[in-house]
Amino acid sequence: MTESAPPAPVSAVPPTGRLYGVGLGPGDPELMTLKAHRIITSADVVAYPVKKGAPGVAITIAGRYLNDGQVRLPLEYPVTTGTTDHPGGYDGALAEFYDTTAAEIAAHLDAGRDVAVLCEGDPFFYGSYMYWHERLADRYPAEVVPGVTSVSGAAAVLGRPLVQHDEVLTILPGTLPAEVLAARLRTSDSAAVIKLGKRHFPDVRAAFEEAGIAERTWYVERATTDRQRIEQLPDVAAGSVPYFALVVAPSASPGTPFATNRTPVEPVAEYAVPAPTGILGSVDVVGLGPAGPAWLTPEAHAALAAADDLVGYGPYVSRVPPRPGQRRHLTDNRVEAERARHALALAEAGARVAVVSSGDAGVFAMASAVLEAADETKSPVPVRVVPGLSAMQAVASRAGAPLGHDFAVISLSDRLKPWDVIARRLTAAAQADLAVAIYNPASKTRRHQVADARDLFLEHRDPATPVVVARDVGGPTEAVRIVALGDLDPEIVDMRTMLIVGASTTRTYARPDGTTGVYTPRRYPA
Repeated sequence: MTESAPPAPVSAVPPTGRLYGVGLGPGDPELMTLKAHRIITSADVVAYPVKKGAPGVAITIAGRYLNDGQVRLPLEYPVTTGTTDHPGGYDGALAEFYDTTAAEIAAHLDAGRDVAVLCEGDPFFYGSYMYWHERLADRYPAEVVPGVTSVSGAAAVLGRPLVQHDEVLTILPGTLPAEVLAARLRTSDSAAVIKLGKRHFPDVRAAFEEAGIAERTWYVERATTDRQRIEQLPDVAAGSVPYFALVVAPSASPGTPFATNRTPVEPVAEYAVPAPTGILGSVDVVGLGPAGPAWLTPEAHAALAAADDLVGYGPYVSRVPPRPGQRRHLTDNRVEAERARHALALAEAGARVAVVSSGDAGVFAMASAVLEAADETKSPVPVRVVPGLSAMQAVASRAGAPLGHDFAVISLSDRLKPWDVIARRLTAAAQADLAVAIYNPASKTRRHQVADARDLFLEHRDPATPVVVARDVGGPTEAVRIVALGDLDPEIVDMRTMLIVGASTTRTYARPDGTTGVYTPRRYPA
């Protein structure tokens, strides 16, 4: 028999220690998890970040559970919020710090020692541990132990839910510019801003004030500890704010019951007005955009969130998610003047009122109706118009750029103006060679207008002129087609349809997906 060769010797690889990123929770040692407690009491080395000259928050939380046999490895920051003379600036100084301290941790791991890196809150929630993890986890076995976040701790001590039902929680760092914070806050159902400190706090408070939610926002400092402090945001002295503080705008406004304890919001009588309070309210006329929340601006979102009363045509009000305590007044489509006067009456009784319109409130919508009613009645109520994405912009974007040059906007509805005025304006726009966006082209009872408008255009336009026929743009049954002016069939047009008739320079082009697009060049022929 042939003997087999002996196996090649296997070089022994010494085992390394295990790296742990351990979340300690927001500050109260009793909020540490059982797993965190087990690991920090059994690890050979306990590492913790610390500011020079300070005792260290993480080691203060965990210190009572450690034993004398464990190695303590302080990771001392070279700079926190101050300045540095490092050639790479603040970022360079911190990068060097993490590289150096990662090497210190690695030396213990190479020696076979388990290392627990302590982290306030949760290690992967804006925690310092993540920077050691990215430097070491590809070389050593690593495990992250989650912890209770500071945001959760703040909500608990406030006794208010962060979010309910379909609400969305937004968490932001206070280091963002104030205008960016304000824009994010306007679109948030509830929000928390962390990383404060006296340097950033004034900008954070200004952002909440600009977003209109400062009065329902709370400041929480060192949540769950014996040094905890809670104040309403407007009352906080900026010079006293430490880094370990946050600002929370929770789900329910202060002093109100939670939504889970409320009956569903029901529409109120169309023109019911509460008893006067002696305080003058306000009216925001808000454009909702053509369809869906994706086209709602942050400013419009903030106005809707701040309103005590919503007033508008039923389907438009129904597009706004209900909010606890907010009254909703749904009316018919043909009562613009009555709706406007009702909104002003509500505001004169002290309410903050949002009158909603589809698209842009100033384009064939409620802004002019409210301003007209305020002018006629000499109402003292301040009226603000909050713009929205208009239907013509949405339709034009779907088609390409048919409004890329001069254009006109005309409504074919003859309910508020006679048809002969509409016809004269259509003729003038056709003669001027303007692209024309046409609102309200037809309804169940108005059927001749589209055909008459087409014939007026054909007196001055080539029958091959592109026409955009767009229905329910942004909605579930959206359909956009391009037809020639001479082939425009009035039967395909209804009240949910918008038309854009091209100018003589408007062109079609083939898109990569096989559909046809339209654009009007910016340059007009000499």
